[in-house]
Amino acid sequence: MRKIIANNKQVEISEDEVPTIKPSYVLVKTMYSVISPGTELSIIGNSEGKQITLGYSAMGEVVECGSNVTDVKKGDLVACYGAPYVQHAEYLLVPKTLYAKVPANVDSKEAALAGIGAIAIHALRIAKLEFGETAVVVGLGLLGQMIAKIANAAAYNVIAFDIHDNRSKMLSEENIKSYSSIVGMEKAIQEYTQNNGADAILLCVGGKRSPITHESLKWIRNKGKVVIVGDIEPDFPRELMFGKEAQLLISRAGGPGRYDGIYEQQAIDYPYGFVRWTEGRNIAEYIRLVSERRIDVTPFITDEVPFEEVAGEFEILVNKETTTLTKLIKFQ
Repeated sequence: MRKIIANNKQVEISEDEVPTIKPSYVLVKTMYSVISPGTELSIIGNSEGKQITLGYSAMGEVVECGSNVTDVKKGDLVACYGAPYVQHAEYLLVPKTLYAKVPANVDSKEAALAGIGAIAIHALRIAKLEFGETAVVVGLGLLGQMIAKIANAAAYNVIAFDIHDNRSKMLSEENIKSYSSIVGMEKAIQEYTQNNGADAILLCVGGKRSPITHESLKWIRNKGKVVIVGDIEPDFPRELMFGKEAQLLISRAGGPGRYDGIYEQQAIDYPYGFVRWTEGRNIAEYIRLVSERRIDVTPFITDEVPFEEVAGEFEILVNKETTTLTKLIKFQ
């Protein structure tokens, strides 16, 4: 089979063996996978002198089930998430804790975004917001857009910001309060919280020693929360942090289970009564939101690229010749 790798800061198509089925796994023939520009450009930049497989969110058709798999069968479509099991590869061997069955009314391209959806859902769970509270999403790349849509579906008071006007307008078209100037966003926070400040700021941006971390503490209420979602270096001034008794939180990937060899590699699920929302259950929740039309992700799936042309597409991303949120890789 063929797969996409980063090799010494270059993107290549590599040959590999089709994985052999295991008892608690499914073998999936990939139909679509999703390019995550922020994450994958970082991986490419860190690939000097080594090879790293790219990709973590995809969907496809089950072609073989392990002996311990009972919830899907050959021919079913599944959405799956989580490297190294999910890659930009023609076949995927996925543990039963990292996929969700795709119902007939969910488009295959929508399902391929399940990994992004799981990460967005987990970020909102980390924020622990209650009905009617104000969530400010800063940075409207693919992940920030997804977080804002899901937060809006949950009836939070959503305020969004990105310096790129075109990204801001994508959400304002859905009646989400969205701004491309900090002044406009700050006025909205004051107006819609009666000058109390937001309940949570979700930082979906990157950068070293970014001033946005300082500013975010000004935007929250007393005892408010700042959730770091993107690849941004935490740099919070003590005076503001202690003055508001701010809660600083980190959102890591798609939920409980991520990077745990027992949950992922051994495919042993956490007890439902003790860990309600694992990364696998967050994948399924994203599929439910799309199936019930609670969120509209069609603006994210307008562009697709054939597998054979992926290397050139990544070159465009590396050279920052495009402002696209994402593109889907088509395998079949």
